[in-house]
Amino acid sequence: MARQLLKHIDILATMEDVPDDAGTICGRELKDAAIIIDENVILSVGPTSELADDADNCDEVHDLSGHIVLPGLVNTHHHLFQNLTRVVPAAQDRSLFGWLQTLYPIWLNLQPEDFYVAAATGLAELVLSGCTTSSDHQYLFPNGSRLEDSIEAAADVGIRFTATRGSMSIGESKGGLPPDQLCEVEDSILKDCLRVIDAHHNASDHAMIQIALAPCSPFSVSTELMADTATMAADKGVGLHTHLAENSEDIDYSLAQFGQRPGDYAEALGWTGEHVWHAHCVQLNDDEINLFARTQTGVAHCPCSNMRLASGIAPVRKMIDSGVPVGLGVDGSSSSDSGHLLNEARQTMLLQRVMSGADNLTARQALRLATRGGADVLNRKDIGQIAPGFAADIAIFNLNCIELSGTQTDPLAGLIFCGPVKPRHVLINGIWVVRDNQLLTLSLPDLLVRHDSQAKALFNRA
Repeated sequence: MARQLLKHIDILATMEDVPDDAGTICGRELKDAAIIIDENVILSVGPTSELADDADNCDEVHDLSGHIVLPGLVNTHHHLFQNLTRVVPAAQDRSLFGWLQTLYPIWLNLQPEDFYVAAATGLAELVLSGCTTSSDHQYLFPNGSRLEDSIEAAADVGIRFTATRGSMSIGESKGGLPPDQLCEVEDSILKDCLRVIDAHHNASDHAMIQIALAPCSPFSVSTELMADTATMAADKGVGLHTHLAENSEDIDYSLAQFGQRPGDYAEALGWTGEHVWHAHCVQLNDDEINLFARTQTGVAHCPCSNMRLASGIAPVRKMIDSGVPVGLGVDGSSSSDSGHLLNEARQTMLLQRVMSGADNLTARQALRLATRGGADVLNRKDIGQIAPGFAADIAIFNLNCIELSGTQTDPLAGLIFCGPVKPRHVLINGIWVVRDNQLLTLSLPDLLVRHDSQAKALFNRA
C-alpha cells in the first residue's frame, strides 16, 4: 500500500458528527473534495484546492471528477451460508417459524466447502454493492464445518469482517425449532467460542477480523447458555448478538416460556450494552426501546427480510428519536434473497414513510444508517466516517449512469431514491477491491461456477 490522493470528488459525504444550521447532527457534504490516504488510514479530508498540493508526496493520484464518495457501507446482520438456498420454493411463502422448519433439513447437509463458497459469494455480492464491512451470524456447524470457513472467505474477498460464533442447543425433542442433529452440546459451544476468540479476534483499530458471540435466538438455546455467553463476551471484550422480537410468534414464545417480553429477558441475562446488538427487533414496545436507548444496545434493522417473512415494520424512527443505535442488515440470502445494502436503506426509508408519513425518514438519514449507523451498532469507532484517523473504506459512485440521470438537483439523495445503485470503485483498508465494477481479489466467474456446483450438490444430498 502507498499514499494516495483522491481529488476533484464532486460530492463527498463524510458522515461525521457535525451539526447543521438547525442543530441537527449530520455529516459534512463537500464539493470538489479530496482525500489523502496513508497506507490503510485516512490522513486528510478537505477541498481539492487545499490538498492537491500534496500530490507530489503521493504515490498514486486519482481524479474522481463526476463521482459521489461515501464511507463504505456497513452490514450488521447476515447468514452467509444461506446463499446456497435462495428462493427455495417450499419456503417462499412461509413466515419465520415455518420458513425455518422448511430449510433446516436442507441445511443439515451443508459441508465445510459449502460454507466457504457461500460466504465468498455473499461477501463478493456485498462488496460489489459498496459494502466494506460485514458481520455474519453463523449458528450451525454440521459435518465438521467451522467458523474458519467463512473467515477464510472474508480474507480472500478482502472485506472487513465480524464473524459471530453462533449456536443452537435446544432441538425439537426439547421443544425447540431446529432438528436435534443441528444442535450442539452447550459445554462444547462455550469451549469453541473461547477458541475462536483467542485465535482470531483483533481488538486493535482498523482490524480486519473481529469475533462476536451469537446464540441463534432465545428459542434455540437455553437460558443458561444465553447468560454464560454474555458473561464470556464481557470477560473477553467481544460483541454479543442474537435475534430478538422478530415477529409476533417470537413475542408469544417469550411470554409463554420465560414469562417476560424479549427486552426484559435480554436485560435479565446481561444482553444489553454498547457491545450488544440484536437483529430485527420488529416488535419492540416503547419500554424496550427506552431500555435499548438507555443502555446503548444496538439494533440491526433488516427491512427486506422483515417484509419477505411478513414479520412487520420495525419502529425505526421511534428508535432513532429515542437514541437507540440503529444499523442496517441484508439478513440471510434465504430470507431477503439479496445482498445490496443500499436497497435495504431505500426500503428502510420507504417503510418508515408508509408507517408514519412522507417526512418520517429522509434519504440522508437512510444513508447514515447504512454507514455510520452500522459502525456504531458494531461498536467500531474506526469505520463509518471519512475523516482523519478512520479506516480507508470508501465507496465511489459514478454520476454518469442511468440510475442517477436527472438527479442534478440532489444526486446524493438519488443514491436512495433512484436505487439500487452500485458503486464504480470500492476501497477497503486502502486497497482497491472493486475497480470499474470488477472484483479484483477473486475471479468472480470462477467463483460463480463453483457456487452453482455446490448448490446443486447440496440439494442432491438433501
